[in-house]
Amino acid sequence: MARTTARAARTAQRPRQIVAMGGGGFTEEPDNPVLDDWVLDACGAERPRVLFMPTAGGDNPSYVTKFYTAFSGGHCDPSHLQLFNRQVDDVRALILSQDVVYVGGGNTVNLLAVWRAQGIDRILREAWERGVVLAGLCAGSMCWFQGGVTAAFGTCLVRLEDGLGLLPGSNCPHYRLRRDAYTEALTDGLVPGLAADDGVALHFVDRRLAAVVASREGRHAYRVGVAGERVVEAPLRPILLDRACGYPAARRALRAGGEVRPALAAAR
Repeated sequence: MARTTARAARTAQRPRQIVAMGGGGFTEEPDNPVLDDWVLDACGAERPRVLFMPTAGGDNPSYVTKFYTAFSGGHCDPSHLQLFNRQVDDVRALILSQDVVYVGGGNTVNLLAVWRAQGIDRILREAWERGVVLAGLCAGSMCWFQGGVTAAFGTCLVRLEDGLGLLPGSNCPHYRLRRDAYTEALTDGLVPGLAADDGVALHFVDRRLAAVVASREGRHAYRVGVAGERVVEAPLRPILLDRACGYPAARRALRAGGEVRPALAAAR
């Protein structure tokens, strides 16, 4: 009970944070954990409790195994939540007891439908308001925004406009592969937003883009919108993460009671 109370007090003092990855993390870069380490560091806990939600992948067992392989090294306390074969009665208590909720990739439309049917969307909003770090890639990135483009209905990318809306605007992960579809959707009325290449994470603090970080060279993020009939891309220059140097910036900012400093991310 004392541990639970102390954890609740810590999360109550944290800002609202979301780390949205264009791709990467343990899913795509199992030998390069810098983005996942950044997520863990953002929560400020010495041994974070991390809950993996593989909903978008249909709770695929192999995906869950990959998660435990990456997060069972003693640096955190990993667990996962299945919703297709749900074994947990009090999901709210489980989610609110975490330091990080990490959402895997897959089918964004199915993810949102399952979450809404089971009330998970409301619980995740509450967790975010309480300072639990929300993170994820692909579907686990786009879900936090108002919309984006998705291949949820087949092989073609189509507009998605009913995201959770915790973050303003739209989002396009895997930008190098989805650029044409995303820019076409923007010209057709999709709300402007942020795009990220694989290996890039967008770190939001209280709905403000506070940092852009990358796991490898040559990867970028972009603010993308429409001016008249022209699509405008403003590249954002990420901080290249080096695991050997650690990632104390986010933790120092949190302990000081301030926000994570913005990356030097401006149009080039």
